[in-house]
Amino acid sequence: MNSSPNKNLFIGFGFAMITIIIWSGNYVIARGIANQIPPISIAFFRWSTASFFIILIGWKKFIEQKNILLQHKWYLFFTAITGVTLFNTFIYVAGHFTSAINLVLIATTAAPVFITIFSKIFLKEKINNFRIVGMIFCITGILLLLSQGSWQKLMQLKFGKGDLWILTSAFVFSIYSILVKKKPVTIAPMSFLVTIFIFGTLMLLPFYIIETQVTEPLHWTNGMLFTILYLGIGNSVIGFLCWNASIARIGPARTSLFSNLMPVFSTVEAVIFLNEQFTIVHLMSGVVVIVGLIIANLKH
Repeated sequence: MNSSPNKNLFIGFGFAMITIIIWSGNYVIARGIANQIPPISIAFFRWSTASFFIILIGWKKFIEQKNILLQHKWYLFFTAITGVTLFNTFIYVAGHFTSAINLVLIATTAAPVFITIFSKIFLKEKINNFRIVGMIFCITGILLLLSQGSWQKLMQLKFGKGDLWILTSAFVFSIYSILVKKKPVTIAPMSFLVTIFIFGTLMLLPFYIIETQVTEPLHWTNGMLFTILYLGIGNSVIGFLCWNASIARIGPARTSLFSNLMPVFSTVEAVIFLNEQFTIVHLMSGVVVIVGLIIANLKH
């Protein structure tokens, strides 16, 4: 009798881990072309690519459910604008004003806190002591990485324009995660993604057109094309399918805790692909975050 809930739990953990591994590359790869493609253009090309591929695999289901989708048009509108139009666009904007490490760490620290609070308020989700202690461990691990183990650096931490953009991004993503948990059961996961990808991309279109009028024309390279494909297929299609599947199984608050592993994976990927230095502080912060995740998911 207890095997099914446990199996569902581990499947939810697995989907969350796959998502975080994929999404962590968002910061590493997007950082490499931050000065080559303007932020709204990155978002628009990413979601246009994602919409194309999600339509290929989900159009039939979308047509089958068009009447159901119309019944929930306002729910889908707000889900699309938070999860697609605004969330990653704010990250790309923030990348022009703050360091990459602030970009990752502020987002991954703030989002679980926002989601836990919203889950308590709007979903009446019980937040036990293990969840609170685990979240404190996760935040401690992130602060350890942010300060590089130095109390002086932690005290000198300043929030600039980019940091506020990334905080806003985390806030918006938290709203999206709560909305996903409230998804009507009549809406199939595939038709849900087809709808929000198309809606979200269309809402980006006017801002993309405006941006093209005030920025230099793009000079495409193979690297830029690869990045857009990675962001569109990996981060968007595969990532969102796995993230939503995790939320459905273990809830938004518990799923969001896995985002604390993002800096750990981003660091590993940066070492591999960008030849950045890996230090003992990275190792220590990773261990603290993992311990926090384990504690947060204890039942007794």
